Amino acid sequence: MGRWNPDIYEKAWVFASRQHNGQSYGGRVAGERVEYINHIGSVAMEIIWALQDNELADSALAVQCALLHDTIEDTGASHALIQAEFGQAVADGVLALSKNTSLDKVQQMPDSLARIRQQPAEIAMVKMADRITNLYHPPHYWDNQKILSYRDEALVIHAALHEANAALAQRLMQKIEAYPQFLRS
Repeated sequence: MGRWNPDIYEKAWVFASRQHNGQSYGGRVAGERVEYINHIGSVAMEIIWALQDNELADSALAVQCALLHDTIEDTGASHALIQAEFGQAVADGVLALSKNTSLDKVQQMPDSLARIRQQPAEIAMVKMADRITNLYHPPHYWDNQKILSYRDEALVIHAALHEANAALAQRLMQKIEAYPQFLRS
């Protein structure tokens, strides 16, 4: 099992920062833009929190995949580039976490979850951490239908991946149960 350390974190953080440079997303209020690297850091934080009581996990794999989880999907980084920089296991994990956009939108999540379940448990941990951070607060422009459908999709993720890590599964369920607080009246 690989143990993460600051050098592993720094290498993946710098790579992710360069790849996501200039990307942002809609914040909690109209007109607010948040640098995308904040999401990346939040996913890594959730993973590091979950790893504190999990000596069996490959923490190096989990932390690197947390920091790199959106690089194939949202930047010009390829599986081959990530493999060259971080190794086969990290590249395969990041690829499993990436949507296959050649599929219809309705097929993308089931396909991704199936591919994640073929990977080590650390990859499922990253997917749960990713959804936890995405449930912190919806973007200001989402309507109630989008908020509810996103929560419903989180339930599917939980059902498919909850066995990978009890702490993250519990935290994800807490976020799912609290998410209706963001419905607009």
